[in-house]
Parts: sequence; C-alpha cells; structure tokens
Amino acid sequence: MATSPKTSSDSASGYSEGSIRVLKGLEPVKQRPGMYTRTDNPLHVIQEVLDNAADEALAGHGKKIKVTLHADNSVSIEDDGRGIPFGLHPEEKAPVIELVYTRLHAGGKFDKGSGGAYSFSGGLHGVGVSVTNALSRRLEVTTHREGSIAKLTFSGGDVIEPLEIRKLEAGERKQGTTVRAWPDAKYFETAALPMSELTHLLRSKAVLMPGVSVTLTVEKTKDTQQWLYKGGLSDYLMQTLNGDPVIPLFEGSGHADKNADNFAEGEGADWCVAFTEDGQPVRESYVNLIPTSAGGTHESGLRDGLFTAVKGFIELHSLLPKGVKLLPEDVFARASYVLSAKVLDPQFQGQIKERLNSRDAVRLVSSFVRPALELWLNQHVDYGKRLAELAIKAAQTRQRAGQKVEKRKGSGVAVLPGKLTDCESKDISHNEVFLVEGDSAGGSAKMGRDKESQAILPLRGKVLNTWEVERDRLFANTEIHDISVAVGVDPHGPSDTPDMSGLRYGKICILSDADVDGSHIQVLLLTLFFRHFPKLIETGHVYVAKPPLFRVDAPARGKKPASKVYALDEGELTATLDKLRKDGVREGAWSISRFKGLGEMSAEQLWETTLNPDTRRLMKVQLGRFDFTSTQGEITKLMGKGEAAARRELMELRADDVDIDV
Repeated sequence: MATSPKTSSDSASGYSEGSIRVLKGLEPVKQRPGMYTRTDNPLHVIQEVLDNAADEALAGHGKKIKVTLHADNSVSIEDDGRGIPFGLHPEEKAPVIELVYTRLHAGGKFDKGSGGAYSFSGGLHGVGVSVTNALSRRLEVTTHREGSIAKLTFSGGDVIEPLEIRKLEAGERKQGTTVRAWPDAKYFETAALPMSELTHLLRSKAVLMPGVSVTLTVEKTKDTQQWLYKGGLSDYLMQTLNGDPVIPLFEGSGHADKNADNFAEGEGADWCVAFTEDGQPVRESYVNLIPTSAGGTHESGLRDGLFTAVKGFIELHSLLPKGVKLLPEDVFARASYVLSAKVLDPQFQGQIKERLNSRDAVRLVSSFVRPALELWLNQHVDYGKRLAELAIKAAQTRQRAGQKVEKRKGSGVAVLPGKLTDCESKDISHNEVFLVEGDSAGGSAKMGRDKESQAILPLRGKVLNTWEVERDRLFANTEIHDISVAVGVDPHGPSDTPDMSGLRYGKICILSDADVDGSHIQVLLLTLFFRHFPKLIETGHVYVAKPPLFRVDAPARGKKPASKVYALDEGELTATLDKLRKDGVREGAWSISRFKGLGEMSAEQLWETTLNPDTRRLMKVQLGRFDFTSTQGEITKLMGKGEAAARRELMELRADDVDIDV
C-alpha cells in the first residue's frame, strides 16, 4: 500500500495540526506561573486571599481578619465577612465556591454598578484566588453562611474532597470564610514567606481600614501581633518616616458625592504627606486597599495637586527668586506620603496590580488634594513659606546642576530653527521635543503643551527618505537640518562616537497622525534616526507618540457619570464598546468620533491624550531582539530604491498580517 512521502521540512520541524495545544482550566497558571504572580516567594498568592478578606471589610461586611502561619508551612486566613456562596451557579450548574477557585475570570467583582456585590474592590479579573489554588499542593476553603457551613478541598487546583455542607451547631460562628493553603514549593524560588513584607502588608491593611482588627499568629514561635487603628494615616506615616518633618503632617481626604459631575459616588482618596530635609522618602500608595508598589496615575494626581497648590502659594506671596523655574519634582522631591485611593473601576498594569493605569485617577486625586492644600497653606502661612523655601532650594540645586552641563558645550552654537517653539527649562533629563506632522497640528501642540519642558518642531509634508543619502548631503534638506540643529547632535554612523554633550532634549518624540500617512512619516523619521543618528536610539532618546484614532462619548451608567474614552485603533474601539455593553449601556447610546488627523484635535484634547506624561502613551524605540546588522537588512528591504522585488515578495508573504486603513 503506497503512502505519500513526508517532505523534509515537515519531518524537520514536526509542526502540524496536532502541534497546537489548548490549555484548559488552571493549566495556563501552572505552565507559566510568572504571568500570574510573583515566583520569588509565595507572599503574593497568600495576598490574593488576604485581599478578598479585605474587600469584604471594605464593603462593610467584616471587622476581623486573622492570619495564621502553621507549623506545617501552610497559611490560613479567616474573616467574618458574608461567606462565599456555595449554592449552584444559575448558568454553570456547579457550586459557586468551586467556580471561584477553579475557573479563571470567575468572581463577584465584575459588576461595579449599583447593586453589585462589591462597588469598590481590588479584585478585577476573577483570577486571584484561582491562581493561589493552582499553585498550592492543598487548599481548603470553609465558608459559614445562611446558617450552614460548607467545606471544599483542592490539590493543584483540582477538587479532591467534594463539597460538604452541614447546619451550624450552637456556638459556631455565623458567617465568614476561612482559607488554608499549602503553597507548592516547586513553583517558587523559596517556600518561606518574607516576614517583614508580610507584617508590613498586614499593618498597612489595618491602617487603611480603621476599626478593622488584623491579627498574625505564628504557631512555631507562638507569637501573636495585632493591629487595630481607630483612624488617620498620620500615626502610621510618623512610625515609618525617616527624619523629622519640616512642617506638620498634611492629612486629608475627599470623596465624590452623588451630585459629582465627573466621578462616581464614593470615588476619592485619603492621604497623609510629610516633608523632610534629609533621609530617604517613605512612599506608599494603595488602590481599593491593593498596594501599588510601582505607583501609577493616583500618585501622579497627588503630585499634581501638591505642585499646583504650592506653586499658587509661592506666586501669591511673590516668593520665587528671579530666574528660578519651579517644576513638580522640586515640590515632590522631599515628600513622604501614604495615599489610599478609591476607584470604582480601576485599570491595573498586569495581574499582580503593582501600578494603576486609570487615566481619570490623575484628575480624581488632584481635584481633592489641591484645594485642601491651598486652604491649609493659606491658614498656616508660616508653614507655607517654610515649604516654599524647601521647594525653591530644590529648584536652585537642580538648575545649578543643569548649568554645569551647559558650560561644557562648545561656544559655536548653531542658530536654532525659527519654527522651533522651544521649552523654558534647561534640564535635559526633563525636556522633550515633539516632531509634529503638519503646521496645523503643530499649532494645537504649541497651545496644549507644557511650555516649561515640552518643545514643538512642526514638519511640513513628508520627510526625505534618507536611507541612501550621503551624510554630507543631509543638510541640503531643510527639515533634516532643522531636526539636527534642534536636537543638538550631529549626524553619525553606528561605529562613531558622536559628541552627545550638545543634546538638548532627553526625549525626542515622533508625533504623527494615527493613519497610513502618519505611519509613513513615522517610518521616514525612524529611518533618519537609525541611519544617521543611531546613538540616539541606542541611548534610549527616541520615542513614538501614540495619538488616538477614535473618541467614544459614553452616557452615564450606574454610579459612573458620562465620560469620553479615547481608543488608539479599531481593536481598542471594539474593546471599549464591549466594556460599555458589560456596564449596561444600551447599544448605540454612545457616539463615536474618528479623528482625521492631529490638526482636528483641540489643544486640550492633544494634551489629554498625547502630551500629558501622566495619561499619554509613548513608546521607546529599541532594537529589541534584533542586532544592528539584521535590522539594517530589513530597513534596506523596506526603504532601498533598488529593492522593489524584495519589497513585493515581502508584501506577498506578509500582506495578511496588517490591516490597511484606506
């Protein structure tokens, strides 16, 4: 019986339909645990359980959280919340408690509207405790609820002891959840929990939830610690502060009421800020009780509120010496703080939620911090002047450092191009220049920019394709001459060592329309930098700004007021509309606007979406996994004049990989 022979490429690669594997249930977590949690130690998987207990307390349904480190290296967390439901799910026909621990993206925190189980919570994805379950060799969940007690036991994410339900007996606690987990050591670099981090985490939970008792018991040593704070962040900050504050602690809070136009009822922040002259600043921030170790937009809002208030006080009392320019970092440099924000629908970066990305959080926190500090400063003028001195001293130190760099520059400085709208600051690390497509967009950018640190250089028409242009002929082109002079670095090759002391901006940002022509201009400018200014890319100074293509005006929904959402492309637009549908917005109740170009954006829109460092999307240009030689070959294929055949072959092979915007 004859069979068709296999080709050599098939046998060599072993790649066929059967090669595609579909991971089910909790398999993805076990295959790639680092995508879902920290793998240096099991603290984060324990924190996922702790966060659930804290969310119950945050929702007003619990007053006690007990954590026990058992002698067998297991950890149990007990709360007196409502208890996880254990009845059958109406759609899945399985016990809800089983779904919560065995299904990714199953949870009670998706519904953030009125009537939802959790209006404000750290849980977002329904992923947390299912990851804990997947990475534990054993996990026991016991829930007390509605006069009954239910227990379910897992191993490696699978049920090993079926759900057992019985009626509560006299003397047993009436409600709450207890989870005991044995983290599987094979998934972690060390199975030991870092005690200092754990105690810090538990203490901070107690601070952020006044009136809630948090207890830690270690069975091996029989030690017990308890934290219970009646209110305020100031005691906590004073206990952790390095150095004495130069003014009394600035503590406050602000939350939106039901009549607020821009934010949902209950959204806001609590904060405590201290300013010291020496010592390492202490900075902690939280969103819905989740620690955000990498900061995010809520911290940007605190910085903005502090800076605006202090700058206004300095201007009101004419305290700023001549020639001194005040920047946000001058006010913020010596600030220590604890910030606790409440955001209805927080958007975090990554599963472990280290950084908040919600753009509205900048305005949310700033809108409460700024007026509170303005009032406080004007009620305590002497303290205000002391704080002003601290900020002005920081600004003078920064400017002196900048002037030292300036003196090292050569005396033969080229005349800057007339169409460059330069920034006022001389601090290279802080300064940015935007190479903007078109004069009309350049006009909006000039009006919308931060004139202290952002410069605008409008470019007329398409930039010259410089891939095959000799270096000594580059300056025959006006646009390229202006870019080189504005940036302050001469053209050079990949093996040259150019003089970078003349560099005038820390970030060189390409800003073009979000359409095909804009992409073409991006490619032409990237070709210029790669070919004739490669050290700027190598040292991380070249960026591409990502303006949105769409704006969606969404009506009010539940607790969320009417809002506008920007989307980079069709994919983000689809995701935005899907989210609005999940929020209960009626189909078609929104309106969608498409920007034909940057020139259509107002100065305010351009600032909000593309220029504001707190809310924009800026991509650093890097070679990534390719070296200079292989990248050079690819660009030759794309940009070389004699490469038509290679380009045609590339388009025939890869045309289906891109969407064409006509």
